Amino acid sequence: MLIARSLAELRESCARLRQDAGALALVPTMGALHAGHRALVRAGVASGAATVASIFVNPLQFAANEDLSRYPRDEGGDLAALQEEGCALAWVPDLATMYPVGEATTVSVTGPAERWEADARPGHFRGVATVCAKLFGQVRPDRAYFGEKDWQQLQVMKRMVADLLLPLEIVGVETVRETDGLAMSSRNRFLTPQERTLAPALQQTLRSVAERLRGGDAVSVVLTDAAASLAGQGFELNYLALVDGPTLVPIEAATAQARLIAAMRLGTVRLLDNIGV
Repeated sequence: MLIARSLAELRESCARLRQDAGALALVPTMGALHAGHRALVRAGVASGAATVASIFVNPLQFAANEDLSRYPRDEGGDLAALQEEGCALAWVPDLATMYPVGEATTVSVTGPAERWEADARPGHFRGVATVCAKLFGQVRPDRAYFGEKDWQQLQVMKRMVADLLLPLEIVGVETVRETDGLAMSSRNRFLTPQERTLAPALQQTLRSVAERLRGGDAVSVVLTDAAASLAGQGFELNYLALVDGPTLVPIEAATAQARLIAAMRLGTVRLLDNIGV
């Protein structure tokens, strides 16, 4: 596996890989890789493209009340994991490379970037869109892979690429879960043993909600019941909603594109999850 730490190294390596493989796939990450990230890399490799994974903890997507320094980092472990999955190139830029002094442009997103995570984490999607636009320009991939766990982020990326006519495809990969159903996340390591035992209740509740909705129960009643149940178990609700999958607009009935989305805080850890209805 090649490792690039400068733009010159990246461009040289990408040109060589494109010549050999014919196409490039990109997996943007902030490191602290787990099985979910590995699944994204495997999807890129399986497509036949030379797969590039970036490792960059992006300060622009952290809200003012979030601790950037607390985000887990393990570059050595991350590089070893990427190599095991057949990644062709790891792109590991520093802050000065991604955000040079004097730059004056960020990417503003609305539509699916409104509500939910945008309300909970002001400026978050501006940071995500800006860093991903930079990565797309640096690597010039044919496809970029994102996990469905961050459903709103996936829709924001699809919308941005379509609106800006960027020459790549955004590919969503199904959420990877622990054996008890908890969606994998780099932040799960901060759960206490007691919290880790409780955490799968979020996904179990979403499945119960989906079943009731398919049975015809009223959306408002089902969501209210579920929120109360989770609060009674120790979860602090950020949001629990039924939305149109592509647009993230709230809806009042289960449709073919309906998605249940949720964000809860359990102790110091914020858990995200979603399922189709």
